[in-house]
Amino acid sequence: MARPDTEDRHTRRLIAALLAAAAWAAASVACAQGRSGDFPNRPIRYIVPFVAGAGTDITARTVAQKLGERVGQQVVVDNRPGAAGNIGMELTAKAPADGYTIVLVSASHTVNRSLQKLNYDLLRDFAPLSQITAQPYCLTVHPSVPAHTVKELLSLARAKPNTLTYGSSGAGGLSHLAGAMLASLGKIEWIHVPYKGGAAAINDMLGGQINSQFTTIIGTVQHVKSGRLRWLAISTAKRSTAVPELPTVAEAGVPGFAVEGWYGILAPAATPARIVEALGREVGASLRSPDVNERFSVDGSVPVGSTPEEFSAHIRSEVTKWAKVTKDIGMRAE
Repeated sequence: MARPDTEDRHTRRLIAALLAAAAWAAASVACAQGRSGDFPNRPIRYIVPFVAGAGTDITARTVAQKLGERVGQQVVVDNRPGAAGNIGMELTAKAPADGYTIVLVSASHTVNRSLQKLNYDLLRDFAPLSQITAQPYCLTVHPSVPAHTVKELLSLARAKPNTLTYGSSGAGGLSHLAGAMLASLGKIEWIHVPYKGGAAAINDMLGGQINSQFTTIIGTVQHVKSGRLRWLAISTAKRSTAVPELPTVAEAGVPGFAVEGWYGILAPAATPARIVEALGREVGASLRSPDVNERFSVDGSVPVGSTPEEFSAHIRSEVTKWAKVTKDIGMRAE
């Protein structure tokens, strides 16, 4: 039988061991919490699912620079174009959900969901951070097209069905939708030519390979000023403060026409809520910077800076809206 003093020593050792284990566990938790509280402690990968040089890319880089300044780490833009912006989205959906991979999402992706079989689910596989902007498109034509108004363009298309062409950033994208909607509401037939990005389509329009395209302001303003391209109208329901002289497509002869683009930022779905909220706040703060506002105003873009919850609701409403629109106009991806 053990002596009482031996039992006491065993008890004291056991208690000491338990206290040491508890202290070690507490230190480990504190250390982990300290590390997570240091986010970000390395560069953030910012996937842009469109070609470099397009309006999407310019917008993304503007935000990336300011966001990097605010979080104290470089935000590296990684262009991954293709499949109407879906390649970059799929890469992000499969990326580690640690806050170090984010992606630029556009209104086009809410259209894609209705028209294409995708390897990701826009509503399930991502955590919305913030909407960045809302912006118009310009109905743009090559100078060789003998039309200076929307009505003249429609008359030309009706006189020569399926001879005029319009480019887009990709089948199922918003610029494709705009062209299909104009064909439906304007009762014309013209040929859609999809590209792997808006910049590529603009280059071919400059060369005369295609006749027209719904473009961003920033992507074509210099070409319009030089006379190499011509704007006919703005796509949104109201005129743009950036080009107030341009009529809307609706007031120029196509009642009911309205297409508004927007950009935002998503992270993989399982990204911790505190990181989603923190990044969302920093994106919103970046958009309130005077220099960012000045840059966006050139494109007619309106900075938004919504919360993750607000942006999530916006995406869901856009998915519902475009599902109805594409069905109503009989639009099909090509």
